[in-house]
Amino acid sequence: MQLSAAPYEERLTAPRSWWLISFLVGLSLALILLPFGTLPMLAGLAGGTAAAAVVASSYGSIRIRVVGDSLIAGEAKLPVRALGEAHVMDPEEARAWRTHKADTRAFLLLRAYIPTALRVEVVDPEDPTPYLYLSTREPERLAEAIRAAKAAA
Repeated sequence: MQLSAAPYEERLTAPRSWWLISFLVGLSLALILLPFGTLPMLAGLAGGTAAAAVVASSYGSIRIRVVGDSLIAGEAKLPVRALGEAHVMDPEEARAWRTHKADTRAFLLLRAYIPTALRVEVVDPEDPTPYLYLSTREPERLAEAIRAAKAAA
């Protein structure tokens, strides 16, 4: 597999506030276990914080990559030759495309805490998916990487 002209990789990490929430989950579990003693309280603090942090980390571990002649977005892997035009969306347009303009057949890789997105048309006649909606913090850079990979292929 050859590398694309403009390699791209992005991890859609959870926002910092989620880590504070993870600590607050542990703190609330510690308060629940406080009547049972100090050791259960500390175990609740550590265990609750760790469990909530694992959930936040796993939700934020999704990646978008342009590798060689493929776009890999979470579980989806498409060759760039099956992709059409990429549309960079500002926060307002992205919100519209994930709500009232959304097509139920579309592939949506969305994270509500990321306001910008990229909509990429799927031009493969055998694929029923009309477009990919990808939440991304750098939609212009992702669109350019897709264009460069298509040109290289």
